[in-house]
Amino acid sequence: MQQIFNFVIRNKTFLLFLLLFSIALALTIQSHSYHRSKFINSANFLTGGVYGTMNSVDQYFNLKTENDNLAKENKRLREQLLNRNISADSSYIDSTYSKSKYRITTAEVYKNSYSLTNNYLTLNKGKNDSIKRDFGVMTSNGIIGIIDNTSKNYSTVLSILNKRSRINAKIKATNHIGSLKWNGESPVYVQLEDVSQFAPVKVGDTIQTGGESSIFPRGVGIGTISSIETDIGGDTYTIQVKLFNDMTNVGTVYILENLDKKEIYSLENSIDE
Repeated sequence: MQQIFNFVIRNKTFLLFLLLFSIALALTIQSHSYHRSKFINSANFLTGGVYGTMNSVDQYFNLKTENDNLAKENKRLREQLLNRNISADSSYIDSTYSKSKYRITTAEVYKNSYSLTNNYLTLNKGKNDSIKRDFGVMTSNGIIGIIDNTSKNYSTVLSILNKRSRINAKIKATNHIGSLKWNGESPVYVQLEDVSQFAPVKVGDTIQTGGESSIFPRGVGIGTISSIETDIGGDTYTIQVKLFNDMTNVGTVYILENLDKKEIYSLENSIDE
């Protein structure tokens, strides 16, 4: 307290000047409309800047919540799109959505390999989330792979960058079917093999899932044709496909469960018998 008194005594002249200056400034602002408007504008500018900065900081710390909300909304919309009349090529959302064929679970990638011969991803969803083997995995850009194994809280995904991976795929423009594989070289490209030489393919065509399995519905994006080679026998093509997904940078994914899979498997097994 004594130090405060000493400070006031030492600077009494300067403090008196500040007091009188503040009173004069206040009287000027109060008595002149021009000065008052300038003061208000300046005050609004300063407080607006402060509030804007505080709001930006608050938004930054709320990004995770916002991302979670967006992922849930994307899940709902993608589920609707997958459960429309799948044979249709339009983006029309079927009104019979309540009779869902596919159910989607969002998950985060905990680990992702892409430089090995047989690559896998690890997701933070497992048996406790009703995730099972042979569920499809995709992003908003296209397919990622197929669930290979599960524990209580985690699951591993057989990446499309895995030499064991075999996925039914088609050329969007012609509907010609082939088998999607990976030659173990670049994480940017996969190969579509056994495509008929009668298919009128060209560079730039889109490759999608063929829908001839119970894992992925028809029409999920994979990539575009970057080059075409005729196989040794001359009857088929091997097509180089540039992936839509950047497989070196995968974050949020969607796990697809075909709700009709058990019925399909039961029917197919009864035919084999």
